[in-house]
Amino acid sequence: MHRLQFHYTLSRDSSPALVRNPLIDLLQAVSSAGSISAGARALGLSYRHVWGELKRWENELGNELVIWEKGQAARLTPFGTKLMWAERQAQARLAPQIEALRAELERSFALAFDESVHVVTFYASHDAALSTLREYASNQQPGRLHLDIRFTGSVDAIRALNEGRCVMAGFHTLLGSGKKTLTEHTYKPLLKPGLHKIIGFAQRTQGLMVARDNPLGLHSLQDLATRHARFANRSLGSGTRVVLDELLAQNALSRTDIYGYEHTEPSHAAVANAVAAGQCDAGLGIEAAAHNAGLDFVPLANERYHLVCLKSALTQPGIVTLLQLLRTPTWAAQVARIPGYAAMQSGEVLSMRRVLPWWDFARKKP
Repeated sequence: MHRLQFHYTLSRDSSPALVRNPLIDLLQAVSSAGSISAGARALGLSYRHVWGELKRWENELGNELVIWEKGQAARLTPFGTKLMWAERQAQARLAPQIEALRAELERSFALAFDESVHVVTFYASHDAALSTLREYASNQQPGRLHLDIRFTGSVDAIRALNEGRCVMAGFHTLLGSGKKTLTEHTYKPLLKPGLHKIIGFAQRTQGLMVARDNPLGLHSLQDLATRHARFANRSLGSGTRVVLDELLAQNALSRTDIYGYEHTEPSHAAVANAVAAGQCDAGLGIEAAAHNAGLDFVPLANERYHLVCLKSALTQPGIVTLLQLLRTPTWAAQVARIPGYAAMQSGEVLSMRRVLPWWDFARKKP
């Protein structure tokens, strides 16, 4: 079975929207002209090129495409004829969808030529408020601000920022997490004062997502351990896994005390669905995910969700527009509607040293 790949070109010219393979054009030209040389001339190509391409395609597809007989016109083989028929059928059936796809691509590319439109690329730990922000920005700044948000683990998000794959990252830490903690060990090597800038965003609650009415009576991580509850964890590199490990340390527990610690899911929603499906008894996540899956929620800890960018990005028009939007009372009200969330210094450029107090800078002697 041969697989299909789609490509498109950018041009100033207006032409019909077609998803077409060059092989079909070769077959059409040879079939209509009756010879390779005439077909090549019709396409503005050399005989050698067309002949070579036909042979290459025959090797690729494992079937002959054209019949050459001395003194007779070149004609397509039954296989070549079926390829032509299949392509015509597909074009006829898919023409409306292809035209719609072309129109959507053209609308998207039009943004690149409009100086009033700003696109901000995010890599971020999965978060309900960020999902809401994407839609909110689109509605509040129609046609002006587009947030391209790609959810990944907190660690991977900051690495993406440092590698230039995005202009802003989102990650979260326990409120009050101090020095010599797993949080410091995880994030301090990735962030540098003077290079990065922390931007306030939201406070949210993490807790145990459990079945409705909490049948096992799980109210703490200690309960998970003593009752051997089946647990669903988050993958390595996710902020929630860092939070879990720090909470375990605070409660004098180890990962071996949690049955199912190695069972990982890619997002808060995936953990919630695993609990709802009965695949596990509990998982750590946000209240919004538990609420959406019809689960009960046992709050364990509050945390800050941070945005971070390079200091040099603060003057970019897209970032400026975004920070202005985050500071509005209407956005704060929007966040408050999400279960377990509240805006927290939203849109404010904060001192990294105060928000993440892991750095000690000795004062210079006079």
